[in-house]
Amino acid sequence: MTRLQTLEQNLLERLGDTFPMHNQYGEITLEIPAEQWVKCCTTLRDDPALSFEVAVDLAGVDYLTYGRPGNGPKTPFPGRFAVVVHLLSIKHNWRLSVKVFAPNDDLPMVSSLVEVWPSLGWFEREAFDMFGIVFDGHPDLRRILTDYGFIGHPFRKDFPLSGYVEMRYDEQTQRVIYQPVSIEPRELIPRVIREEGYGKGV
Repeated sequence: MTRLQTLEQNLLERLGDTFPMHNQYGEITLEIPAEQWVKCCTTLRDDPALSFEVAVDLAGVDYLTYGRPGNGPKTPFPGRFAVVVHLLSIKHNWRLSVKVFAPNDDLPMVSSLVEVWPSLGWFEREAFDMFGIVFDGHPDLRRILTDYGFIGHPFRKDFPLSGYVEMRYDEQTQRVIYQPVSIEPRELIPRVIREEGYGKGV
């Protein structure tokens, strides 16, 4: 039995077969409902047969247009926003991806995992800043990459490329001010300029 098969069997024994599990590209992804997010992640950390002591990374995902070319059917996922945590077991030398979907697309919220893996504090702040996903129970949930007066969440699929506001230093008031974006949206058409006779034999 391979290490991956052993992990899959241990997950089924400890968590049951109620959670969707995908084995692709040599890695297992486990999908957990929001109401059991913290409990299951605690089991993943504490159970000796699993022992995921390290949370390597946490990221937000926006599935707004996933699998929807043009005006195709709605995404097959249970929600628009998801959170994915990548875990590592040093004891067993295996990895696991764990995913949870936020139940509400208008106010995406999942429980914070800071009490389970304290290292995820800044990652959750990043997902909040970039995607607007709220982590309930986070001790200091505020923006981490954008400015304090920034409007919106730039990694959302419906966020405009130019943003909503721009800031600049105003000489008259001698302070930084915010104003509507002054960049006009335009489509760039590449121009090809070649020397005369390019490509012809010399």
